[in-house]
Amino acid sequence: MNLPNALTSLRIFLIPFFMFFLLVDFKGNEWAAFGVFLFATFTDTVDGLLARRTNRITTLGQLLDPIADKLLMTAAFICLVGVGRVPAWMAVVIIGREVAVTGFRAIAASKGVVIPASWPGKLKMQLETVTIALLVLGEGILGKFWVVGKIGLWLTMAIALYSAAEYFVKHGRDIVLEK
Repeated sequence: MNLPNALTSLRIFLIPFFMFFLLVDFKGNEWAAFGVFLFATFTDTVDGLLARRTNRITTLGQLLDPIADKLLMTAAFICLVGVGRVPAWMAVVIIGREVAVTGFRAIAASKGVVIPASWPGKLKMQLETVTIALLVLGEGILGKFWVVGKIGLWLTMAIALYSAAEYFVKHGRDIVLEK
């Protein structure tokens, strides 16, 4: 296993630790969860850069990287619902978008069509990461600044829905009509 794939695997391995720190109440738990989350998202940036710069892009990495991203973000939203920082319906919308777009891409791939990431999809991922980080810290740490996380949550949901619609509108007809 090369270094980029090891970093992707590490991101998956960190998810239970992130969940534990966020869900179990002890002194400093939010800071611990925040640190693990930031480190996990940092590995996402580094694994891609390393793979491209060292020409170590592998089929395993192309499969694992988006799975690791979706697992981390899904776990984060579920835990944030559990601690009362995200309304369940918003998490369902955002996670549902991930399932729908991933399923759509899988259908496209089975027909030999590759659907590249769009700029709204990339923006969604970046905004989602910042929003989750702010919501993990919570109002107790951020005070009034925590409202930025709440606003980010609404923006994340809006961009998630927009980017999903863009994928379906832009590629849907070709996928449906492709045999």
